[in-house]
Amino acid sequence: MPGPLEGVKVVELGLWVAGPSAAAMLCDWGAEVVKIEPPQGDPFRGLFASVLGSPLPVNPPFEVDNRGKRSVALNLETEEARQIAHRLIEQSDVFITNMRPRALDQFGLSYEELSRRYPGLVYCQITGYGPDGPERNRAAYDIGAFWARAGVAAALTPAGAELPQQRGGMGDHMAGTAAAGAVCAALLAQKKTGKGQRVAVSLFRTGVYMMGWDLSLALRLKVPVQPYDRYHAINPLITCYKSGEGRWFWLLLLQADRHWGDLCRAIQREELMSDERFANIEQRRFNAPALVEELDSVFATKSMAEWAEVFDEHNVWWAPVNSINEVVDDPITQATGAFVEVPGPDGPTPMIATPADFTETPQAPRGPAPELGQHTEEVLLELGYNWDRIVALKEDGTIP
Repeated sequence: MPGPLEGVKVVELGLWVAGPSAAAMLCDWGAEVVKIEPPQGDPFRGLFASVLGSPLPVNPPFEVDNRGKRSVALNLETEEARQIAHRLIEQSDVFITNMRPRALDQFGLSYEELSRRYPGLVYCQITGYGPDGPERNRAAYDIGAFWARAGVAAALTPAGAELPQQRGGMGDHMAGTAAAGAVCAALLAQKKTGKGQRVAVSLFRTGVYMMGWDLSLALRLKVPVQPYDRYHAINPLITCYKSGEGRWFWLLLLQADRHWGDLCRAIQREELMSDERFANIEQRRFNAPALVEELDSVFATKSMAEWAEVFDEHNVWWAPVNSINEVVDDPITQATGAFVEVPGPDGPTPMIATPADFTETPQAPRGPAPELGQHTEEVLLELGYNWDRIVALKEDGTIP
């Protein structure tokens, strides 16, 4: 199944996650992606070996963001390697990178240079803090620019609590998703005008947009925006509670006054409906600690399976709080197509699907993540190099 981007050619010069994840989504959607790597490889390849102290036979996070691509290993410190990169880009529709601008300048791969030489090229640049500002070359990762500096971590930390830890690639995948969508918009404009353009996505801007509700309050109303715990939720009917066997679930009663009666009847506490402390959404907010304590005592009397039946019978909206391993086993995960079988030499491998489907141009992953430099010779032959020249490129260190 080719996908909606069949025929689109992409060159990726990406490391770690943000840039590669954007290219991986385009690849899943049908684009042909060539990944340029340094001779030692994308450092993400060796992440688990460095963390655990010993190599593993597979690297699932790397596979998610690099499946289906072709890998070309080039030593961009050499002039010949830079010429090869230009020949690849010349034949492509999109160039994606998350390398810092100073490295791109050094290699002659800046937006200014490539747009001058290839005016139809869509140039996608993912950075920590923007490609033109004073911190364009600051090291960031998503932990720095998205999680820490954009306010995400602090917004999730009630007063007195320690900061939570970000899981791998959270901000990177959000930025990669934004970049993939923006590239598609730029390709549409390219089709109309024949002109390329730069698509700029930053980890910081992605975090700011994700925190848009809170930040808009601070920006427009100049009010202090403080994090809160479950006892002080603005609406205690859309927070988490624990069942009798210790499993957490989340009530989803956003329209609190609309759903308040349903909840009281479901838990057989209809007298709470006439309790002045909980008469409406404003009173429930002011008396949130007391209401949370009341509900805690009720929810401790049944298992989550029992509450699930009660909630569904009384139209009380809710969701279980799954662990990562519970997500794997949750039937809804399969039902929504969140996993996908990726073809490979040893048979299909289950992986995480990218989060979009297309009815008329259904897509599927092309194959597994490539080995480092797996397609170098193949791609060079397609560019017109012969084997004698390829051997010479190996000897002079242009390719490994």
